[in-house]
Amino acid sequence: MTTFPENFLWGTATAAYQVEGAWNEDGRGPSIWDTFSHTPGLVAGGDTGDVACDHYHRLEEDLDILAELGVGAYRFSISWPRVQPGGSGPLNQPGVDFYNRLIDGLLTRGIAPVATLYHWDLPQELEDAGGWPHRDTALRFAEYARLMGEAYGDRVHTWITLNEPWCSAYLGYASGVHAPARTEPAAALAAVHHLNLAHGLAVQALRSVAAPTAQMSVTLNLHHVRGVSEADADVVRKADGLANRAFLGPMLEGAYPRDLIDDTAAVTDWSFVRDGDEAAACRPLDILGVNYYNPTLVRQWDGAGVREMADGHQDGAASPWIACEDVEFVKQPGPYTEMGWNIDETGLTELLVRLHRDYPSMPTMITENGAAFPDPVGADGLVHDVDRVDYLHRHLTAVAEAIKAGADVRGYFVWSLMDNFEWAHGYAKRFGIVRVNRDTMERTWKDSAHWYRDVVASGKLPG
Repeated sequence: MTTFPENFLWGTATAAYQVEGAWNEDGRGPSIWDTFSHTPGLVAGGDTGDVACDHYHRLEEDLDILAELGVGAYRFSISWPRVQPGGSGPLNQPGVDFYNRLIDGLLTRGIAPVATLYHWDLPQELEDAGGWPHRDTALRFAEYARLMGEAYGDRVHTWITLNEPWCSAYLGYASGVHAPARTEPAAALAAVHHLNLAHGLAVQALRSVAAPTAQMSVTLNLHHVRGVSEADADVVRKADGLANRAFLGPMLEGAYPRDLIDDTAAVTDWSFVRDGDEAAACRPLDILGVNYYNPTLVRQWDGAGVREMADGHQDGAASPWIACEDVEFVKQPGPYTEMGWNIDETGLTELLVRLHRDYPSMPTMITENGAAFPDPVGADGLVHDVDRVDYLHRHLTAVAEAIKAGADVRGYFVWSLMDNFEWAHGYAKRFGIVRVNRDTMERTWKDSAHWYRDVVASGKLPG
């Protein structure tokens, strides 16, 4: 039987725009995702996050679900436009009060609050002023981080500055399949830098006001890139540089990789990087958050025929893979989730071992891992999601294998607590271990929720 360390932190996660709803209530300002989802044709089914899971009004019910699950931590995100509608200026007190109720409700139930400052909902006013490609956005983010540290820093267990800046930069500004739907490769690389800078400035700001016991972190959706053959080593390097080392380099080492600068020289001269920026992006962290769903398979494209771009994110006419014209993203063998992502837990073990090898003093935590499946409601009114249980079992086994190999993995958060607004996919994809009825908002535990509760209680995997 697979057993996890006694102090292993078990949790589950959500994000503000995906669950809260109440999009124009109590002084909340518009975000880039409000604009995106209200633009016809950008979100499947014309769905929006206006109501989402109505978590804003059902907070106590959802907190009770967390308590019943027995998790030790809950990862949520603070909606920047709910607490600071325009991204600068005074705070919106009703928004601040909502997160006070959330944090206090977690603590009352013995659950550690893990707060993500940015899970993609940039205030629209900041995007109108230039967005993440604009340096001032990083400065505004640092001030926002300081204000959040002053408001909640005495109670938050772990601060996560950014969630998946890869998506914010490349899907938002290069491929345009996420908000703000721009297809400007040079702007995307500027966004990469200003997100890195924002992270470092935010950590510095939080350290100055939060409790000294609070942990500092960032969540990266690192791509475990594999080549089809040994001959593909150079395209593996190129994809790894753009996807992973573009963030790991400045955040953990204080410098961008030279090969990344060279690879993208035809797109930008990187003049947006000012003296001292890389050092400012590199602030001591207590733990590195890792989101993992599937590995990435690449090979050198020979220029013949139609290039395969089965990377799991290539949904639009433009590519998020800047300056990777010679990289082919190869469709991998199944089984697949409802997102079309292949299920291969070995990539998680290998990624965690790699991180331990490259950064041996940096503990890691799985801040998201999960899967979307059709989840039909059975004749008994319940959801018997055997595929999700199998997925979670496989990936928790992979985490245990990484720990056995020496990786210092401190925790695991299931994505997600409940079915929610899945960005450009709307409500068509269900990731939750708790089902949400779109008509009534009723919450129903799936089999995976019961399974996860038992794993959390025992610290062991069955079988």
